[in-house]
Amino acid sequence: MSQIRTLAFVVNDDKVGAHALEQDLSAIARNRGVKYKRTSRLTLPTGYLTGMDACCVIGGDGTLLGVAAEAARARVPIIGINRGSLGFLTTFSAEQARASFDKLLNGKFKTENRALLECSVGLKRSDLALNDVLVKSATNSRLVRLEVYANEELVTDYLCDGIIFSTPTGSTAYTLSAGGPIIHPTSEVIAMTPICPHTLSNRSIIFNQSVKLRVKNCSPDTNLLVAIDGQRNLKVTKDSQVYIGIAKKHLTLAHQSNYQHFSVVREKLKWSGGFSDVKQ
Repeated sequence: MSQIRTLAFVVNDDKVGAHALEQDLSAIARNRGVKYKRTSRLTLPTGYLTGMDACCVIGGDGTLLGVAAEAARARVPIIGINRGSLGFLTTFSAEQARASFDKLLNGKFKTENRALLECSVGLKRSDLALNDVLVKSATNSRLVRLEVYANEELVTDYLCDGIIFSTPTGSTAYTLSAGGPIIHPTSEVIAMTPICPHTLSNRSIIFNQSVKLRVKNCSPDTNLLVAIDGQRNLKVTKDSQVYIGIAKKHLTLAHQSNYQHFSVVREKLKWSGGFSDVKQ
């Protein structure tokens, strides 16, 4: 990557140590002559990242999710520094960031492009999701009947609590807890996972990158909720249909040069086959 000469800090001040870390990193940027700006607004205004070489997010994965769509639109890579809990997306620790920030500003980092979902309801209401799109009843306690079409072919219908449409990045998030698969993060696919369907057969379906999905509400007395990355909702009327596909835009994430995705998965999920515990 090229040297970073303009940088935006997005800081979640509610996270312990986030403000102090930003002060340390901005001092390094200032000493290198990097022009930077800072915001604690976790929903960025349109155009905030225009002209930036990178965006440094200091917070948790939720903080990064709130920035992802704007960063993708501006084609700005995100350097995620974890001050939250899991840190699947914010892969730099505070200590790693302080130690390597000068190198990062010099362009010494690994990048990875991640697929996004584009979700629309009607003609003018659309959004981008880095993790997932959730389609469910607007009333938490109600089941909903949903029909899913892939390229206008009926896949099936579900009577369920909802359906999660996940990117590979989001495969270790909500969809994992619903029984979905773990997918390599640089894949270009969509995973569809029903939540508590009324059937003995509950399986995720993986669609390729060219699929155009349509979700139809077949419960006439029920309004739908469409949640984007668990943070933003699209307004849906009873007759609205939900359209989901792989977006043309990608999000670029910055990592350390020795970053390995499944090492992070093993560490964060305490994932092991348990062979080390088997006695010969």
